[in-house]
Amino acid sequence: MKLSELEGKRIALWGYGREGRATLAALRWHLPRTPLALLCPQSEASEALELGDPALYIFTEDVTAELLARFDVVIKSPGISPYHGAAAQALARGVRFTSGSALWFGENPDARTLCVTGTKGKSTTTALIAHLLRASGARTALAGNIGLPLLELLDADPAPDVWALELSSYQTRDAIAPEVAVVLNLFPEHLDWHGSEDRYVIDKLALVTSANPRNIVLNAADARLAAFGRSAALQGTASESDLDAEAGGTAPARLWWFNARQGWHTRGTLIFRGEDAIMDGAALPLPGAHNRGNLCAALTAIEAMGLEAVPLARHALSFRPLPHRLQTIGHHDGREYVNDSISTTPHASLAALDCHANRRVAIIVGGYDRGLDWSVFFERMSREPPLAIITMGQNGPQIAEGLQFAARGGRFTLLEAPDMPEAVRMAERTIGADGVVLLSPGAPSFPRYRDYVERGRHFAQVAGFDPDAISAIPGLGVA
Repeated sequence: MKLSELEGKRIALWGYGREGRATLAALRWHLPRTPLALLCPQSEASEALELGDPALYIFTEDVTAELLARFDVVIKSPGISPYHGAAAQALARGVRFTSGSALWFGENPDARTLCVTGTKGKSTTTALIAHLLRASGARTALAGNIGLPLLELLDADPAPDVWALELSSYQTRDAIAPEVAVVLNLFPEHLDWHGSEDRYVIDKLALVTSANPRNIVLNAADARLAAFGRSAALQGTASESDLDAEAGGTAPARLWWFNARQGWHTRGTLIFRGEDAIMDGAALPLPGAHNRGNLCAALTAIEAMGLEAVPLARHALSFRPLPHRLQTIGHHDGREYVNDSISTTPHASLAALDCHANRRVAIIVGGYDRGLDWSVFFERMSREPPLAIITMGQNGPQIAEGLQFAARGGRFTLLEAPDMPEAVRMAERTIGADGVVLLSPGAPSFPRYRDYVERGRHFAQVAGFDPDAISAIPGLGVA
């Protein structure tokens, strides 16, 4: 859908977070006199009222299917699930929904886009792609779920050569004909929004199955993606070795693999392209094997665009890591403080521990309980525990209960904290003057925090560091 198609329609914006604000600004720029309704809680309404927009009508009542049915088009914020409540009921009644991201794709059908999704690593991989493309001389936009709504860059002038876009599972169905679609991995996540693990996987893979990409990049080391790549869902795609479509026919999507022996992959800390060792990943400013895998994904995506990735690989050494992702925020009294607030699954917490193997680690876990299975975490802790595990948040008691058996042998200290300040103090007391205080919650931040950023900032503040100094995302926007 293009913005011009909204003219003369009864339009509602549902939600006034950052994407909602970007959508309203874009509509007002392109459709200045069109009446608009804003459906939002009272806490967001005051900011909208300050705009003094005479054609903006604000509804703070509970959103019902009946209310939604009064509009021709509802532009929904990403965090509102279409599978539950009023949205699902309104869809059944024929209400048309779209989003800010979908409107951007509608306005930019010919843009060269690299779209990245996955349960873990999508922000880092997208930012790496942008960093390497800029090193090649391409004017590149870094936007999307990483922290900059696409509509904020709708009228970028001059337009970028390439768009590196992170898409969450809420946004994959918005994409239209990306030049490259990257799926990094699949673990259970956001089950409250999607309704089931199966639906989550289907929605993630919509970037490949529904968006009509020209190139598909998948992780050969992810069992689900490896099986998917061999399935009927990708029947008709060309493998990396199929260089040309049949003469006179429509070119199929081309399938690329990373973490496969013939492509970009790792052996120990070394990063290989096929049988050629390209660089030692231990020198990267990104800790852990999973981040070396993220670089392999980024380099594969760049090759899928038709660029030579090997000479660009060395530029990863100058990459500035993103905040709240295994971020060392400083040292006090011999202790290292690591902020991994972005961690919202048990698998992410395990990856964080892997990055600090053979160190004295006190890890802080727990947050919002959305029904994820923590058994893989419990099993690992029975074999390879850190020095201490401190639980907090809504699911903290359940995590602590699941760890009781593993903790009985005295191989690690298990503590429960009522809040972040006490969790940090417990971690400090446990490791003393030598070790790592690691925040890697494995769970979402709400309702205690607005988002993972606020949680990470609070961790930094409690640990004695400046939250503002650790929060900026490098490279956002066009450069």
